[in-house]
Amino acid sequence: MKRVLVVDDEPGLRQSLGLLLSDAGYTVTAEQNGRRALERATAESFDVILCDVRMPEMDGLTFLRHYRERGGSGLVIVMSAYGGEDAAIAAMKEGAYDYIPKPFRPDEVVLTLRKAEEREGLRQEVAGLKAQLAAAPEERGLVAESAPMRQALALVARVAEHNTTILITGESGTGKEVIARAIHRASPRAGKAFIGINCAAIPEALLESELFGHVRGAFTGASVDKTGLFEAANGGTLLLDEIGELPTGLQAKLLRVLQEGEIRRVGDQKTRKVDVRVLAATARDLDAETKTGRFREDLFYRLNVVAIELPPLRERRQDISPLARLFAARLAKRFARPLSLSDAATAWLEQQEWPGNVRELENAIERAAVLSNKETLEPSDFSDTADARRTPHDARVGTLDEAVEAAERQAITAALSATNGNRREAAQRLGVSLRTLFYKIDRYGIS
Repeated sequence: MKRVLVVDDEPGLRQSLGLLLSDAGYTVTAEQNGRRALERATAESFDVILCDVRMPEMDGLTFLRHYRERGGSGLVIVMSAYGGEDAAIAAMKEGAYDYIPKPFRPDEVVLTLRKAEEREGLRQEVAGLKAQLAAAPEERGLVAESAPMRQALALVARVAEHNTTILITGESGTGKEVIARAIHRASPRAGKAFIGINCAAIPEALLESELFGHVRGAFTGASVDKTGLFEAANGGTLLLDEIGELPTGLQAKLLRVLQEGEIRRVGDQKTRKVDVRVLAATARDLDAETKTGRFREDLFYRLNVVAIELPPLRERRQDISPLARLFAARLAKRFARPLSLSDAATAWLEQQEWPGNVRELENAIERAAVLSNKETLEPSDFSDTADARRTPHDARVGTLDEAVEAAERQAITAALSATNGNRREAAQRLGVSLRTLFYKIDRYGIS
């Protein structure tokens, strides 16, 4: 039960607020002036303090200032019949959480307290999740300055500890796998395996074996028993990315696994128990897919126990600047050279639409870093990105994969040119292994 301290020099108001808030489930204490309230608030712990602005001995703003100076952490909501908007602004500057003008309706006070609790709970959940993930250097793009992402992370914090199935939706490049890893790291399964598979990247004939494994002799080429990803993730978390691309036949088998908690290897007669938390991700509208018959309705409902929708980057522009600076800092570490973004560069980045979302932003910064020898990137270093924004409407629009391949080809060519063809040095600049560089040179036909 939340503890509330009411500070007001009017006895009738103290009494009425005490009765009102007690009926609403709060434990209420009252004081008649700011000085006595400060002594009490310093000695005891209160979740919320309702404080009048005009009082004898010590006014509400002075009380608030001294309360914060002494380390008081309760939410302070000030009340006043004087000053209007100016009083509210002054109170906020001193650290007030909210402002209620007098006279007020009883339900207005309760609603204000409920909303304050909800917002504070949201803030604490996000802060707790960020603290849990602070030691995860491989997490990329987990930035939540914008309200939509704060809400998404708060939901992550609430559901992470439970074993429920979660469906993560959002456009390509919004960071669905990042969120899946965040859920895993904040869950009791954090010490176990996290395994992800892209259901669209593996041929249908091989996907069942990848997921469930097979026994020797199950099909041509099956010379040994193979453990599937469900077994490999036992005790941990399995992310089924691009779940909307799962073939219809496998949808029924996945549903059985989710319902029964057991799998059967291809060619085997016996079932095996597995304890796996399943997270699914998709850029498709699965609800619409069920109506056309392309996705099983029963599987959709089984996956969609909790849904986390990630907003596109154009709807969370507050996150663009911190994301960009985060990527630049990581590239500086990878390239072992100073690298940052000017204010003009971040302002330019914030103005772009980023149809490829966080992934496209990250690629653009890496491309600019590879092609430039500057320590501080300027808007001009993103000229190729700007040129792409000015592509004529009748020009062919390629897929995101094609855009990524083009960017990789350009980055590799630039790195080889900058190192006079020294592939080992180019690989170091690009932050990839020499083997990976050789593979991509051959794949893209780079001379």
